[in-house]
Amino acid sequence: MELVCSPGLEVAVRAVWGRLAAAGLPSLARNIHPTNRPHLTLAAVDEFPPGVEHRLTDLFETALPVPVTLDRVVVLDGSAPLVWLVRPTPALTALHAAVWDVLAEADGHRPWHAPDAWVPHLSLALRFRNADLRVARAVAGGQRPTGDFDAARSYDGTDRTVTPLTRRG
Repeated sequence: MELVCSPGLEVAVRAVWGRLAAAGLPSLARNIHPTNRPHLTLAAVDEFPPGVEHRLTDLFETALPVPVTLDRVVVLDGSAPLVWLVRPTPALTALHAAVWDVLAEADGHRPWHAPDAWVPHLSLALRFRNADLRVARAVAGGQRPTGDFDAARSYDGTDRTVTPLTRRG
């Protein structure tokens, strides 16, 4: 489950993707697949149990939009992505927990998305391990963009397709 950015916030994130690429740093600007766009992952499962997609759609139609402020640019552990942290708000953390409740019976939960482990963020680059974080932060700039998560979608990583879960997907 992914939340997607309002148009203004998406423009701000894509601008940083572009500046990173122009500086010769790893960047998601280089991923030209049509499904590639700034998003916040709430959960990932192998497949939806019966009725779950409808319940998620109802949840997102009620809960969105959710205001968001981006925070620091950091490199996460694991595969070392460069990310823009998202300031967790009560509305965002409540939505995240509600999604996990809806998906409770699903198989294949990714533990790093679980409410007690989740680090809300928007990815700027993947596999950033050997790149220069100081330069990346300078390129990204010190701004803390604001906007909304105003739509939701489901991403199928196997066939690289998305299914909108709101009217604006």
